[in-house]
Amino acid sequence: MRDGVGLWTPDALPARMTTPPPNLLARLAPSADESVDRLLDDWWILQLRRGHRFSTDDLVCGWCAAAARPDATRLLDLGSGVGSVGLYTLGLLRRRGQDHASLIGVEAQAVSHGLARRSVEANGLGAVVSMRHGDLRSLDAVVDPAERFDLITGSPPYFPEGTALPSPHPQRAACRMELRGSVLDYAAAAAPRLAPGGRFVFVMTARDPRTEQAPADAGLAVLDRLDVVFRRGEDPMVAVLTCARREDAPEGGRHARTLVIREADGALSQDYRAIRVALGFGDAAR
Repeated sequence: MRDGVGLWTPDALPARMTTPPPNLLARLAPSADESVDRLLDDWWILQLRRGHRFSTDDLVCGWCAAAARPDATRLLDLGSGVGSVGLYTLGLLRRRGQDHASLIGVEAQAVSHGLARRSVEANGLGAVVSMRHGDLRSLDAVVDPAERFDLITGSPPYFPEGTALPSPHPQRAACRMELRGSVLDYAAAAAPRLAPGGRFVFVMTARDPRTEQAPADAGLAVLDRLDVVFRRGEDPMVAVLTCARREDAPEGGRHARTLVIREADGALSQDYRAIRVALGFGDAAR
């Protein structure tokens, strides 16, 4: 799970949406170094105040994943971090009537895994969400090798070691830098675990050639690419790719789209506001 580079954070939401219910706060019992932030609907997530925090990248990835397979019931989130991408996807599917959908999240970093497990338990999701502590490059050690999934998500770290300054915070460093594999490893882990008709949806930097190389090397076809522009007129910073097994790729080729987060004047775009409304954040334009 990598550090988000988006503009949206829970702190940017109206104050009335950032106050967790007292009973949930009691269950989570956050320390002074932890915050509890709203994910969607009445789901709240635990994060480190100065560590890795979820952002627009995670939200858009989950949005695209739920749209790619709205009928999915078996979900796998690779490099699940604090749980944001997988929980966004699951929550959106359940909103669409997939009450029997279940999620497995796999995360190698102990701190992030521990936060995710506490969030799952506090939100009463233990019956449908299983957070596993393990390395996605050794997936068979934590997920039954025979198990296949309708929908697999991933948010790889964006930067190879040596290409960016690593964060002094170990959790943020592992989210940002490729300390435990790259997008190539994510695609290689996802491909053999896709059920027939399954989809692999991941978010990665838009300009990295490995964003397109990874699914191709894993034997997957890219069905849709959504480039995310954080302010109109700028180049895309990240892209969300929806992939399928080559034998499952429908005719008609791939689609290419663009999502603008903010207009040139800083206001949220109409498209992004619509996503926020669908996630239960209201129609605030800030």
